[in-house]
Amino acid sequence: MNKLKQLDKQQNILFVDIQEPSFFVDYPHLDWKALDARIHGYLADGSLISGLDVTYLAWKLVGKGWVYAPLRWPVIKWFADIAYNIFAKHRHRISYMLTGKKRCVPCETKSEKIDV
Repeated sequence: MNKLKQLDKQQNILFVDIQEPSFFVDYPHLDWKALDARIHGYLADGSLISGLDVTYLAWKLVGKGWVYAPLRWPVIKWFADIAYNIFAKHRHRISYMLTGKKRCVPCETKSEKIDV
């Protein structure tokens, strides 16, 4: 997320920290557990998207969409979405295997949702 924020020079992306107390005031209609389970984002028309669709659009907004574009191609999208769902479900365990820490500090304090 830090790299994405750094590249967002036009401030096209609104990052919302779901760990902040004001989150529940600002977004009472959203399910916190669902948001914590996978990345979510709002489109300009108000529709809610999640997973790799958010990832692709966020990186596209900072000029790097080409990196994630293949993950949205029809045949690859199906497999990529399954892989993402597995990763999202087990991301804390994966983080532990990679870092040796139960949860990384940024994960504990900065689980984020992106408004696109």
